[in-house]
Amino acid sequence: MPRILIAECKQEVSTFNPHFSGYDDFAIRKGKRILDYHRTVRNEVGGALQVFDAVRDLKVVPTYSAFFITSGGTLAKQAWDRIAGEFLDSIRTAPPVDGVYFSMHGAMASEEELDPEGWLLAETRKILGEEIPIVVSLDLHGILTDQMLQYSDAVVAFHTYPHVDFFETGQRAARLLLQIVAGDVKPVTANIPIPALVRGNELITETGLFGKSISIAQEVETNPRGLSAGIMIGNPFTDVPELQTNCFVVTDNDPELAQREALRIAESFWSNHEAMQMPLVTLKEMVELAQANERGTLALVDAADATSSGASGDSNAILRALLNAGYTGRTLIPIVDEETVQAAFTAGIGAKIRATVGGKIDPERFRPLTLQATVRLLSDGNFHSESFGEEWSAGLTAVLEAKNFTLVVSSRSVNLYDRSFFFSHGQDPKRFDAVVVKSPHCQHHMYAEWCSTMVHVDAPGSSSANLPSLGHTRCPRPIFPLDENVTFDPQTKLYQRSQ
Repeated sequence: MPRILIAECKQEVSTFNPHFSGYDDFAIRKGKRILDYHRTVRNEVGGALQVFDAVRDLKVVPTYSAFFITSGGTLAKQAWDRIAGEFLDSIRTAPPVDGVYFSMHGAMASEEELDPEGWLLAETRKILGEEIPIVVSLDLHGILTDQMLQYSDAVVAFHTYPHVDFFETGQRAARLLLQIVAGDVKPVTANIPIPALVRGNELITETGLFGKSISIAQEVETNPRGLSAGIMIGNPFTDVPELQTNCFVVTDNDPELAQREALRIAESFWSNHEAMQMPLVTLKEMVELAQANERGTLALVDAADATSSGASGDSNAILRALLNAGYTGRTLIPIVDEETVQAAFTAGIGAKIRATVGGKIDPERFRPLTLQATVRLLSDGNFHSESFGEEWSAGLTAVLEAKNFTLVVSSRSVNLYDRSFFFSHGQDPKRFDAVVVKSPHCQHHMYAEWCSTMVHVDAPGSSSANLPSLGHTRCPRPIFPLDENVTFDPQTKLYQRSQ
C-alpha cells in the first residue's frame, strides 16, 4: 500500500509593502482537517486528492497546511520561524511514506529567509532522505529557485492566467508523483532563466502572446517522454536574489529533449517579452475618462494596490482623485482600514461617522482621507470565493456611503481577483457607474466582459505595473524592464535525482 504525504505552505508577498505579514495571516490546518477542507474546494490539493482517492489501497498522510488568507508584505521572522517549525515537525512525526506532494506558491519571502520554499524542501530532504520522491505544484508567479529544483524530483506549474487551473495542476502533480513512486519514470529537469519581469494584457493566456509560449509547454506534456513543462514569470513585487522568469521542462530520463524543449519555450517567450508590459494612464487621464463616460460601468483597475499580489489594500489614491475632480458618478471602492471599521461598528448601522479612510498601512504612499459617511452594513467579513469556493476572511467589514461613493471597508486585506468581496456585502458592481478593481486581471466574465472600458491606472502602490518605479535592489541585474538594452544568452541547467 503506497503512502503519500501531503503538505502545503503558500504565500505570495510584495517586499515593497512596508507592513509585515504575520502568523495570523494564514489559515493553519493539520491532519484530517486538511482533507476535510480541500475535498470541498477546487484548488491544487483538492485536485491531487481526487487523483489519490481514485487509487485503490493508496494511503494519504495529511500533515500540515499553512495557506495565506491573502497576499501581503514580507513575512515577519517570528511568523516564518513558527510556520517553518510546525511544517517540519509534521514531516518528522509522520509515519514512513513512499512519496511526497507539496503544494506551494513560490513567491514567499521572510525577513531573513529569501527562499522559504527551497529551504523547506532542503530541510525535508534531511528528514526523509534522498530516496523519497517529492513533487511540488507551483504558481506561475512563483520564483523558481535552484534549491527548489535541486531538492525536489519534479515541479508542476499553472498553465493559465488568470488562474483557472488550480485543480488541474494538482491533478497533474499527483499523477506524476504516482508514476515516480511506481518506478515508471525517472524525471530530469532542464531550466533556463530569462532576465525579464513582465506584466500586462499579453500575459492573459487565452488571448495574449504569453499563451503562445504556454501552448508549447502544454504540447511538451503530450509527448510520451514529457512529464511537466511551464514558464514561471515570478512575482515582480517579491524582490529576492533569484527573481526572474524561468522556463522549465521535465522529461522521463531524456536530458536532450528537456534542454531542447526548454530552449524552444524560452526563445518563444523572449521574442515577445517587450510587448509584455501594461500601458497605464495617469490619475488625471483616468478622471477625464470617468467624467466623459456616458454608458456602462467603467472599471478603474488599481493593480498597484492588488492585495492578491501582496499590496496593502489601503490605497485611496483613486478615491482622492475622483473627489478632488468633483466626479459625481456612483462609484464602488474596496479599501482596508481596520480603524474605520471599528468606528463604524461603534456607531452602528444608519449612523453618520467622520472617518479618515486609507493611508494607514502604507503611509509612505498614501495619506488618510477624511470623509463624512453613513454606515450601511456591518459584517464579520467571512465568505466563500466566487471563483473556487474557498473560505476567505476580510475580518470585520463595513459598507459606508459617502455621497456618490460606496466603500466596502475591511479590517484586513482579502483577495479581490473576483467579485465575491462585493457580492458578500450586498454590492453588485454592475449597478455602479465606476468600480475600482484592485487586481491586475480577473477572469473575463468578472469585469471585462460587461464593463464599458477597463482603465489601467498608474496609481502609487507596492504592486505597481510601473516596475521601474518600485526600486528593486536584490534581483539579478541587468533585467528587463528595469534596465536598458538587456540581452538574453540562454544557459541551461540540468537537475536529476538519483533513483
